[in-house]
Amino acid sequence: MTLTLYFLRHGQTPMSREDAFCGSGLDPELTSEGLEMAQAFADHYRNLSWSAVYSSPLRRTVLTAQPLCDALGMKAELRDDLKEIGYGEWEGKSKTEVDRAYHDDYLQWLADPAWYPPTGGELAVAIARRSLRVVEEIRARFTTGNVLLVSHKATIRILLCGLLGIDVGRFRYRMSCPVGSVSIVEFGESGPLLKVLADRTHLNERLRSLPGT
Repeated sequence: MTLTLYFLRHGQTPMSREDAFCGSGLDPELTSEGLEMAQAFADHYRNLSWSAVYSSPLRRTVLTAQPLCDALGMKAELRDDLKEIGYGEWEGKSKTEVDRAYHDDYLQWLADPAWYPPTGGELAVAIARRSLRVVEEIRARFTTGNVLLVSHKATIRILLCGLLGIDVGRFRYRMSCPVGSVSIVEFGESGPLLKVLADRTHLNERLRSLPGT
């Protein structure tokens, strides 16, 4: 057996529905559709043998992890290092509002978020360092089995780039991560292997077709 990590993005929130910047500075609830996404994941994956569930402590991730934890009789292990990027002054704003108010910062961030943060926010390289610590913790604890990590859009994409040797400054342009999607990485003798990216087949067609990201 090998160690397999499942990276699940939380379900829909009001902010993801509007495609607004929502990082570690905001803590919205899931929408009713977001709760459905969480339940759909649990229903689809509950019969898999799970070793542990790790989650960001923000409400949208905790609520997404809860249905599977309830089905398994397990408790999610919360890690601050799995929180979303800190968007600083951009929190809660649309891309148009950010471009208008912080134009130069926004262009620099679009060009290379690894080394240019959102205004008052967090660098992608910093997110890579902190989130990869959780993966290192899991790998030290488990050599085989299935482990779920419930996190956020930017954090998951940065994590995947870090694991696969892709420049984290390209995370916005190399990795897809819509709400409710799961990506799967298997650790074998040759290191991490991406088996599945941004899968949403556990969601019904209505949930997959919802607007927002």
